[in-house]
Amino acid sequence: MSIPSTIARQLLEVKAVRLSPSDPFTWASGMLSPIYCDNRVTLSHPAARTIVKNALVEAAAAFEPFDVVAGVATAGIPYGALLADALGKPFVYVRSSAKDHGRRNQIEGSVQAGARVLLIEDLISTGGSSILAADALNAVEMPVIGVLAVFQYGFQKADTAFAEKNIPFRTLTHYDALIEEAVRSGYITAAEVDTLKRWRENPEAWGALYAS
Repeated sequence: MSIPSTIARQLLEVKAVRLSPSDPFTWASGMLSPIYCDNRVTLSHPAARTIVKNALVEAAAAFEPFDVVAGVATAGIPYGALLADALGKPFVYVRSSAKDHGRRNQIEGSVQAGARVLLIEDLISTGGSSILAADALNAVEMPVIGVLAVFQYGFQKADTAFAEKNIPFRTLTHYDALIEEAVRSGYITAAEVDTLKRWRENPEAWGALYAS
């Protein structure tokens, strides 16, 4: 089984990803969605956590050479720490903004000017949080050579955002692999696939139509 299929199966089995085409979830943004993803659930399951860690190690090889692993706060922190530990590399994490107290850090850990950074995220939707973290690292002369995440929805907006910054990115699994595995495992029916595909093509329009 391929890595995308293997990781998709793990996310479904531990219920890190839930699919509900007929009773959509409401995201924090207010958008309706037939999918809810919380990859942090895998951290509570040692077997799944190890599978994800090993897949991160394998995928990270495509970005070598790099000197530091950085996690995007907060959900990217544990995955970044797992990867850094497995590779024996330094680890830092990046907040969405600088603290308003203490040393007012945005980057936590040892800042090393000139160090090449692999940025770790748990989930990529639009790519916005990863881009902000990359900008913060680049500002202290720690160039981001790539972004690696556990899962992505496959939105064009993310592809465009990373391309504009000239930052390569890859994920362990993705929306299409997840849907295929969900059908194969009987998690959803073939009839529900069309709903899931239409949402991914235009989430805002899909949510507005459902709400009406």
